[in-house]
Amino acid sequence: MINKNKVMILNFLMASVFFISCSTTDTPKETPAGETPKGEVKSYDIIVDSKGTGDFTTVQAAINSVVFLKTIETKIYIKNGVYKEKLELAQNKNNITLIGESKENVIFTYDDYASKKNSAGLEIGTSGSASFIVAGNNFKAKNITFENSSGNVGQAVAVRVDGDKVIFDNCKFLGFQDTLYPRASTSRQYYKNCYIEGATDFIFGASTAIFDQCEIFAKTGGSYITAANTPQANPYGFVFLNCKLITNAASKSYYLGRPWGNYARTVFVKCEMAAHIKAEGWHNWSKPEAETTTFYGEYSSTGAGGNTASRVSWSHLLTLEQFTTDYTINAIFKGWIPTL
Repeated sequence: MINKNKVMILNFLMASVFFISCSTTDTPKETPAGETPKGEVKSYDIIVDSKGTGDFTTVQAAINSVVFLKTIETKIYIKNGVYKEKLELAQNKNNITLIGESKENVIFTYDDYASKKNSAGLEIGTSGSASFIVAGNNFKAKNITFENSSGNVGQAVAVRVDGDKVIFDNCKFLGFQDTLYPRASTSRQYYKNCYIEGATDFIFGASTAIFDQCEIFAKTGGSYITAANTPQANPYGFVFLNCKLITNAASKSYYLGRPWGNYARTVFVKCEMAAHIKAEGWHNWSKPEAETTTFYGEYSSTGAGGNTASRVSWSHLLTLEQFTTDYTINAIFKGWIPTL
């Protein structure tokens, strides 16, 4: 009788251990096949759903749940929905990947703008207006729309990026002035198959950023696509590879760029340009001295706005050797090869 009781107790303890081990939250979740492209089933560490079926209902709560200085990737799956949140991926929140259910239906949005006052009565400024601040390293985002919804109210950033080795794949960026802010001079960023929309200076900042096969949509009412602030020590600023420059603006209404900083570096390589691009291409921002310090270049531009015959004399047409040697991803990113 005693031995039988011991066996029953032992069986109970073993079953309890098995149940606990199977219930641990460390096991990646699987999203239903119907919610991923082509019927795939993928595993994620965290699921966000505004309707309450995931681990969190807000994106910020999911980001906050990841420990600082994590050395392995954390995959966060975002279900379709509009997430009105002012988001921040803090410094040392590293190796986080956000994957949206669909680019058109996963929308991160907020409506701050530079001249808006904070609780102390001071303007929050351009950097403070960002709907999403990315300060962590090795961040990835896929299939997500990022928006500043404040409208045409001056400087209003959708995404500000300070972290290094940041990737956006198949994402949209929506705003008016100052939509996308690749901010930090030490930051390398890769945008693949993205759509970026805005008006004046809607891609601006000091980072080294490659835009690969992206659509760059210039809205009516703006005048400049880029405003780089590249530091003198950085050999690259913004590089557009095989992009399409599209618009709903008038013919010859946009410059390719103007120098926020006097050492601005911006190059368009094999890009198709619509008729909104001015024949002269580039503007000196009323700083004649910048004409000798900037590097504005093109290689094999096409389309109605791609005729380089009348470009300003201080811009550059890349040679074949420069194109093949200096404008590879490896050269631009100093050995970092982005992995989607």
